[in-house]
Amino acid sequence: MGRQKHTIHGLVELDITRAREKLRQYRVQTGKALSFSAFFLACLGKAIDQDKQMHAYRDWRNRLFLFDEVDVNMLFEVEVEGRKTIRPHILRSVNYKSMGEIQEEIRIFQGGHQNSRESKFIEWFVRLPGFIRRISLRVLLKNPQLIKEYYGTVLVSSVGMFGTGSGWGIPAPNHTLQLTLGGMGKKPGVVGGCIEVREYLSVTISFDHDVIDGAPAARFMQQLKKLVESGDGLGEFLKPVSNTME
Repeated sequence: MGRQKHTIHGLVELDITRAREKLRQYRVQTGKALSFSAFFLACLGKAIDQDKQMHAYRDWRNRLFLFDEVDVNMLFEVEVEGRKTIRPHILRSVNYKSMGEIQEEIRIFQGGHQNSRESKFIEWFVRLPGFIRRISLRVLLKNPQLIKEYYGTVLVSSVGMFGTGSGWGIPAPNHTLQLTLGGMGKKPGVVGGCIEVREYLSVTISFDHDVIDGAPAARFMQQLKKLVESGDGLGEFLKPVSNTME
C-alpha cells in the first residue's frame, strides 16, 4: 500500500556532534543518561509545529485535515518471550511536551510494553488474514481522525539500532511524513573554515507529495536540521561550567 503513494524521499545528514557532546556532559555531571530519541522527538515536534501541513491528511472526499497535536508513532526494539521484536508506541502531543516528559514516557513504555494498547493491537492485527488487514488499512487511511487515534500522525523508525556506521533506510510509508533514522558515523566536516572530525546521523525524510509540496518539505528539513544540530533544549539540563569546577 505504501508503494502506491506518491512518496518523495530526502536523504540528509545531521551533524549531531554538539548534541552528543551535551548528552555526554549531562551524564558526567549527573551520572544519569538523557535519551537521544527523546531529544530528537522534541526537535521534531517543534519543527512540525512551524508548519502543521507536514502531518496533514486527506479524507475520502479529498478534504485536507490539519492537526494541532503532533502524535508520533515510534517503533522500538523490545524483548517478547526471549526474542527481539519491534513494537510501536504513539507518543501524543510531543510538540507540547518537554524532553524530560518524552523520555519518561519512553521509559515507561519500554518497561511495560506488553500491557500497552499498541502492543495488544498489533498482536491481534497481525493474526488477521492479509486481505482483511489491507481492507482495514484502506478504511483507516481515508479517515484522518482514525489515523490520528490508531496510527499517529507521524512515523519515526530507526534502522540504526541494528548496527553501526552511517547509511540510510528507504521505507514504503503510509504516513504523510515518516522519518527513518539510519546509522551514526564519523567523517570530516568543515567548521569555521577548518576541517575536523564530526559525528553525523543519516536521516531519510519521506513525505506524501499529494499532501506536501517540495518547498515546504525543504523548509521543514532545514528547520529540523537547525534544531538538532544546535542541540536545542539540551543546555537547560547542564550546569554552568563555573559551578561544575566548584
